[in-house]
Amino acid sequence: MKNEQIVVTGMGVVSAIGNSVAEILHSIKNSTCPIGEIKHLDTINKYPVAEVALSDAEMKQMLNLPEDAEHTRTTLMGILAVQQAIESLSDEEKTTKRVAFINGTTVGGMEKSEKHFLDFFETDEYDKYIKVHDCGSSSEAIADYFGCFSHVSTISTACSSGANSVIMGCRLIENDLVDIAIVGGSECLTKFHINGFSTLLILDNEICSPFDKNRAGLNLGEGAAYIVLQKASDVKPQDKGKILCKVSGYSNTCDAYHQTASSPEGEGAYLAMQNALINSNLKPQDIDYISAHGTGTPNNDLSEGISIQRIFGDNIPPVSSTKSLTGHTTSASGAIEAIISILALNEGFIPPNYNFKEKMPELNFAPQKEIESRKLKNVLSNSFGFGGNNTSIIFSLYN
Repeated sequence: MKNEQIVVTGMGVVSAIGNSVAEILHSIKNSTCPIGEIKHLDTINKYPVAEVALSDAEMKQMLNLPEDAEHTRTTLMGILAVQQAIESLSDEEKTTKRVAFINGTTVGGMEKSEKHFLDFFETDEYDKYIKVHDCGSSSEAIADYFGCFSHVSTISTACSSGANSVIMGCRLIENDLVDIAIVGGSECLTKFHINGFSTLLILDNEICSPFDKNRAGLNLGEGAAYIVLQKASDVKPQDKGKILCKVSGYSNTCDAYHQTASSPEGEGAYLAMQNALINSNLKPQDIDYISAHGTGTPNNDLSEGISIQRIFGDNIPPVSSTKSLTGHTTSASGAIEAIISILALNEGFIPPNYNFKEKMPELNFAPQKEIESRKLKNVLSNSFGFGGNNTSIIFSLYN
């Protein structure tokens, strides 16, 4: 795809299955499913969700922020995840290199403006939350906390935002606009999320079951995840050990079939995967595992499954969706699943498709039900968003 190899040298994550890379690895290996009742979001909704266990007050305390700080939940989760990822950079890199922060998010500070909407008419006590409503404000607040970024951008393409941040980071480095990019996404639960997806009739009342014949919809989740990208040639010889993998290829397509549904033939997903393979100079048979978007909705899983069949024919590598563990974290999902893919590469395992029971009759494959130890070289990670925005990224072991 390019002359320079882009490598991943750091990771950070906060999610319902753990608040560090080590914790989510343990949860994935043990199929720990935290999906359950809503605890932190103030709502009457009863849909099962995957919430980050920490309250806003606990996160502010961890970050040494005052109790009355205007930081929203999306921002707080983002800071915690970036804090982990940025540990891989030396003080010299943070102060002398051009470091970009690319943040995927859609709701931004919406949970606060929802909560205080009526208060805005009665008092100015909560007006501070008006200016942090838009999604870009969370990116700026996260960047301000660290104060080391030369470039800050927000990607807002719904559920492909986190993955598209990875692509933008790669392109900034490939075109020598920055030296290092911290890329990913952060998204908290909001009433907007839950009511919107409920209106679309795609929320499951039980724990979701991606790629199952009787799948009934998705479970929403929240979290934040970021990876550190830089040129392999910029990593000092003594630091080569921190290289976790390389980004072999990527592609983003838009089929524009429908505002909220994928095309029945999976045309956009097919093109995203096909172009990522071309971009990486890899063949379908080189892919050892597919981390599927796999939301658990009837439309997505059928469309994605058909597109996988079109690419891989009868030789489909192991496929699984981890959303029945993490919940669908929307704008953060592509970044969280990128980290799970990188862990699978480095630890040598196929993540389980938790809660799968019965094969879809329309497809010639079933997902990986149980975790399996296996050496992997190339992992394809899919992330698809509303409007037919489809992104596929291939992560490979670095030689």
